[in-house]
Amino acid sequence: MSNTEQGINAPQGETTPHANTRCGFVAIIGAPNAGKSTLINQLVGAKVSIVTHKVQTTRTRVRAVTIVDDAQIIFVDTPGIFKPKRRLDEAMVEAAWGGAADADVIALLVDARRGLDEENRRILDGLKKFNRAAVLVLNKIDLIDKPKLLELTEAFTSEFDFDEVFMISALKGEGIEDFKQYLASRMPPGPWLYPPDQLSDLPLRLLAAEITREKLYLRLHDELPYASHVETEQWEERPDGSVRIEQVIYVQRDSQKKIVIGKGGQTIKAIGQAAREELQLLLNRKVHLFLFVKVREHWDRDPERLRAIGLLD
Repeated sequence: MSNTEQGINAPQGETTPHANTRCGFVAIIGAPNAGKSTLINQLVGAKVSIVTHKVQTTRTRVRAVTIVDDAQIIFVDTPGIFKPKRRLDEAMVEAAWGGAADADVIALLVDARRGLDEENRRILDGLKKFNRAAVLVLNKIDLIDKPKLLELTEAFTSEFDFDEVFMISALKGEGIEDFKQYLASRMPPGPWLYPPDQLSDLPLRLLAAEITREKLYLRLHDELPYASHVETEQWEERPDGSVRIEQVIYVQRDSQKKIVIGKGGQTIKAIGQAAREELQLLLNRKVHLFLFVKVREHWDRDPERLRAIGLLD
């Protein structure tokens, strides 16, 4: 397996699996911007999923791995579940429910500030159709009053019979340890599926593209619509230990291309610098990153592109 096909490894020094091990999958589902990526990163203790203030940034089912005592927990960070309007949306929602289908535990993550709104009701309807058990995780509890939290808990539990209810702040780490211990207790007996030092099975090529996409969104805020996509086209290991990475940013129109490049190339330069700095920290070596922008109309309807980002088999 090449470096770019391998997942992300943890620092050395983890324990090794022993006799009575347990292992299972946890699917974290929820509406866009509920905090799923932040929660995954907090549970694993490292960044394996991109985080921005924009909704619907998670497109792939990122598998992240953590160990609690003898249990290996494999998290599936699904795209947000929302009412789809285009083919890309449909693929993302299908991927989200697909990630939940075979999980040992399904956790519904809710932004406590939003409450039982239309999108969360739609997800509850989906859980009822699945006829699967689930736990409720109320996130961002540090941002609302406790009496409102109790009302919110009653509203959700009256609509669905959750196995457990957890109240957390994914950003601050509040309630995370109790949630992890519960999930570990729910993992079925069996051998670990990943080495003890592996944090994710996301290939490095895809992770590098995700990091650049995160910097793209953070830099351009509302100027660039979601119709943009990043692919790692070349990954060259160099003799001096550094790596040369070439990526293409796909947009749908010439006007979007101009936005990404910016006046005198300043915008794409800033995006590249931010992505390169994070990649160097991740890979612990020098990175030569080269970004190109190409116009490809309706890329979000192209099965080949959707397959490249893991939304189609």
